[in-house]
Amino acid sequence: METYYNPADLAKFGKIGDFDKALADKFFSYYNEVFKEGALTAREKSLIALAVSHTVQCPYCIDAYTTDTLEKGCTEEQLMEAVHVAAAIRGGASLVHGVQMMNHTKKVMM
Repeated sequence: METYYNPADLAKFGKIGDFDKALADKFFSYYNEVFKEGALTAREKSLIALAVSHTVQCPYCIDAYTTDTLEKGCTEEQLMEAVHVAAAIRGGASLVHGVQMMNHTKKVMM
């Protein structure tokens, strides 16, 4: 089946430097630093990345961080809970913008 997102492309992520090595090196340096243990554990960061992957709807990230969270000992229940947190924030963000609509409606209707 042909898709826009070829799962095999995830393994090619490191090749983004082929067209601009200097910028890719800077990105990967930053990326690797972000995911090091710090105030948050690597496991916690992986769960956050999984949730964010769903909000930005990146199938490559979803695959990568599903695998990563499982490898770091997360359960299926924890993965799904992270996805629900992402969905709640995304839904809430849409709904809170309804206040903008309500404010504008009141202004226009006056």
